[in-house]
Amino acid sequence: MPAITVAASLLGFCLLWALAAQAWPSRALPSPIQVWQVLVREAASGELPFHLSVTLARVAAAYVLAMVIGSVVGILLGIHRRADRFFNPWVILFLNIPALVIIVLAYIWFGLTEAAAVGAVAVNKIPNVVVTMREGARALEPRYQEMAAVYRFSTLDRIRHILLPQLQPYFAAASRSGIALIWKIVLVVELLGRSNGVGFQIHLNFQLFDVAAILAYTLAFVAIMLLIELLLVQPLERHASRWRQRPA
Repeated sequence: MPAITVAASLLGFCLLWALAAQAWPSRALPSPIQVWQVLVREAASGELPFHLSVTLARVAAAYVLAMVIGSVVGILLGIHRRADRFFNPWVILFLNIPALVIIVLAYIWFGLTEAAAVGAVAVNKIPNVVVTMREGARALEPRYQEMAAVYRFSTLDRIRHILLPQLQPYFAAASRSGIALIWKIVLVVELLGRSNGVGFQIHLNFQLFDVAAILAYTLAFVAIMLLIELLLVQPLERHASRWRQRPA
């Protein structure tokens, strides 16, 4: 039933889009059929798969960097209150620096390189992960730590059975918002300083005023991110939180 609802909703959106394109015939608003034709043509030429794979690789690299560094820093700040008070202004500072500024500075300081592009995206996301994971570390139940001490849990057991289960909801929240934010910033990074990727193609087609191609690349990438959410993120989240489900 949910799948039927989603399909009906998307079909309704496409119908509304087609009616709007027919009511306002313009190159600035191509119909869904025109966008689909461009998408098929780009896929057949190999351009679409290539640029999608490049962007996905950048998204994956920036996501891993941001989640690993942000989680470690956030947990440490949540556990050590003195360090949190000292570094809190730093976190606020990086939270409020616009993404565009970080991207431009990364390209100026490190050149138009792949490392600068991925690093700029990761730096934009790390403060958000830090804030979320810091709240999770602050909410840790001290009685579980006492139990681990009584039963002499090893460090690995403490992390696996005490720390990670309690932090899982916060990690899931940071992960989900991270994917949505990172891929949008990656497109800006590609638009400003890369010669491939979905962002570069959008910039190229913007110069040509090819709205159909812009929409084709955008919708193709959005579809992939939705598939990642449905087939990877949500199943992993359900698997990680299965211990919370009580038997009926």
